[in-house]
Amino acid sequence: MNNEKLEKFAKLINNSSKTVFFGGAGVSTESGVKDYRSEDGLYNTVREYGVSPETILSHSFFVSKPDVFYDFYYKYFLEINVEPNTAHIVLAEMEKKGKLSSVITQNIDGLHQKAGSKNVLELHGTTAVHYCMECGKPYPLEKLKALKGKVPHCEKCGGLVRPEVVLYEEPLNESVVEKAISEISTAELLIIGGTSLAVYPAAMYIRYFSGSHIVLINKGKTDLDSSADLVFRDNIGQVFGNIKDKI
Repeated sequence: MNNEKLEKFAKLINNSSKTVFFGGAGVSTESGVKDYRSEDGLYNTVREYGVSPETILSHSFFVSKPDVFYDFYYKYFLEINVEPNTAHIVLAEMEKKGKLSSVITQNIDGLHQKAGSKNVLELHGTTAVHYCMECGKPYPLEKLKALKGKVPHCEKCGGLVRPEVVLYEEPLNESVVEKAISEISTAELLIIGGTSLAVYPAAMYIRYFSGSHIVLINKGKTDLDSSADLVFRDNIGQVFGNIKDKI
């Protein structure tokens, strides 16, 4: 890894008046979370259901076949035991030091909070929260895990319980979107990591950035490469691990 680039990256962070991190699936794959579109991602490895994960994770499928949804959801989202990696940990440390304003993430795994980050904006929701679609009563995560993929129903009214995840066919949370756009539009340094910037509408919010510097950390090319001050084609955990003592 180019030490000169790492030094420049650390300098950008240290000199920035406001830094924001925008991350995607690649931030969590190093923790063992499957992404969607890579060779061993969910879309290419899940065959047993006869339909694509994108279909299963849609609002209409959830409502019509909650039994299949929860079998899939438990197996690929709740049953996995993952921990924050170096990227999550260093980002949390940056926030504690006052060197990071916020994390904006497309991930739903809660690993940024587990690492200690406080100001996390989850564009696609979270698997940490579940609630009744009828009365809104929260449903405990541990109780849901104990069902091992069976459909959960509200203990108060018997309504269907759902995750606080933005499913396909559903709009993003307006409040979260507004906060994310505000953070991006007022940042001096924008760090983009682990995302191809191909998932819309989330990727569109980058357009609101009008600051001074962009740093991109992603194994594949993105449409924003030519606009970035620095582009790293390395594992995001390795990049952050190599700058943590410099910031």
